[in-house]
Amino acid sequence: MSSMGPGRVRMPASAKRGEVIEVRTLVQHPMESGYRLDNTGKPIARHIIESFDCTYNGREIFRVKLHPAVSTNPFFTFCVVAQESGEFVFSWRDDQGGVAIATQSLVVNT
Repeated sequence: MSSMGPGRVRMPASAKRGEVIEVRTLVQHPMESGYRLDNTGKPIARHIIESFDCTYNGREIFRVKLHPAVSTNPFFTFCVVAQESGEFVFSWRDDQGGVAIATQSLVVNT
């Protein structure tokens, strides 16, 4: 069973056409590599987010494939050119079937 928490997004609600905006994302997740041992010496099972992607009006604009070396609660920052008003959809998927999805709207002014 996945223990993925909610995805969080911070980005402006509006921007001028052609403006570069910064998008920050964070999701709560243990990101257990599978290499550590618990207090009894038993290996802790691997549990990582395998992928993160972002779409802007249905078009993929950012994708990451993650590996066991990524820290707990992965945080990503990237920039996007505001082209048109629409919706961003952010998706995190882990190796135990867990999925977190967040959406954010952007209003683009001329």
